[in-house]
Amino acid sequence: MAPEMTFIPRRFLWFLLAHHFIVVTACHEADYGQLIEDYCLSQFKFEMEVIGQKLWCDWDETVGSYGELTNCTVLIAEKLACYWPNQLVDEFFIAIHKHYFKNCSLSGRSLCDPPNNILYPFLVVPILITLLMTALVVWRSKRSEGIV
Repeated sequence: MAPEMTFIPRRFLWFLLAHHFIVVTACHEADYGQLIEDYCLSQFKFEMEVIGQKLWCDWDETVGSYGELTNCTVLIAEKLACYWPNQLVDEFFIAIHKHYFKNCSLSGRSLCDPPNNILYPFLVVPILITLLMTALVVWRSKRSEGIV
């Protein structure tokens, strides 16, 4: 038998073994998705309900729950031999952000107007300066002496 003919079955055997190894160790995304929904998301939902919707944008209140959610997805990925992060985790966290954090600003604080004692000077001073400058221009334009 030619040496090339004995090489082909070896290559085929390695291909079969590699395929079997990949199938056995591959991540089962359906199981992974279901587990993070059942274990991680359910706990996160419960903790967010306890916090209350008014405090969802307060990072100091949500950082613990969010960290536990992240760690939960990592641990399940390790147990199932899945890569982390992956596309499923990205989609999972995007859905979380769309639901819980869609109305939050980038700084994590909810936006509101400053108190009136701070706001009024910032409004009144420019208005007074504008009126004063207008009056000064009108007064100077009525006086013709001294203009060359």
